Amino acid sequence: MNHLPPRVTLLDVGPRDGLQNEREPVSTEVKVELVHRLQAAGCREIEVTSYVSPKWVPQMADNHAVMRAITRAPGVRYSVLTPNLKGLEAALADRPDEIVVFGAASEAFSRRNINCSIDESIERFRPVVAAALAAGVRVRCAISCALGCPYQGEVSADEVEHVVRLMKGIGVQHCGIADTIGVGTPAKVQAAMERALKYFPAAELSGHFHDTYGQALTNIYACLELGIHRFDASVAGLGGCPYAKGATGNVATEDVLFMLNGLGIETGIDLDALVDTAGWISAQLGRPPVSRVARALLAKRAAA
Repeated sequence: MNHLPPRVTLLDVGPRDGLQNEREPVSTEVKVELVHRLQAAGCREIEVTSYVSPKWVPQMADNHAVMRAITRAPGVRYSVLTPNLKGLEAALADRPDEIVVFGAASEAFSRRNINCSIDESIERFRPVVAAALAAGVRVRCAISCALGCPYQGEVSADEVEHVVRLMKGIGVQHCGIADTIGVGTPAKVQAAMERALKYFPAAELSGHFHDTYGQALTNIYACLELGIHRFDASVAGLGGCPYAKGATGNVATEDVLFMLNGLGIETGIDLDALVDTAGWISAQLGRPPVSRVARALLAKRAAA
């Protein structure tokens, strides 16, 4: 295993990407407690909320309240989603460490999702990125539908490279390659990542994998083989994509952690504490965790 990275950073997107599509309101107190539990378990990167119109994403309407109620832990990076200048201006008042802008690798998805072409979407992000950097805030991008699209089907490595190059051109510092509908397989993932590595070093490249077809862990391993050592994951497997019918949530943080522990790769995250958090947030939402590791370990504890 000595060819794999010795350490991996996991960014937990549960508080934002995980909770944004919940049908029933999730209280501000629960969201804040989730962040506190994640950082107590050892998570050092947490995607907290988004600054989008509450008309479109009502679950994130309490963004200011959540960010202001968090007790920030030293060494933890708190990121937020800002789709436009208005969102950025609102976010800056809450002092995030990092903002996230989203673009699609699929032209069809871009037009259906944000009603403009890929190139137009990048131009919309240009002033957002510039303003964030001017304010001393780090900028990350997420490239959605990089491995397949619900509308156009296949997405090529050329299409991924096109968006990666544009994002680099507007000053984005970190690039996330996202399999929004979970159709990626290892060879395709490596092809996309190799294109992205032409513009971003491995330390500033990450993978974001949904587990719709059960491929997320194998896709993460495929990235590890390329030296990529940063991944998004969502505690308890929370989340989905409102624009991709049938797409399940992100791969569960505890499932990724179990695999990494087995490979002897350091993360700084405590598995038992993370499983506690998965059980807790799932109970708040009134359902069992999607995560196989959380279900197995919670059942083992109950039996003991």
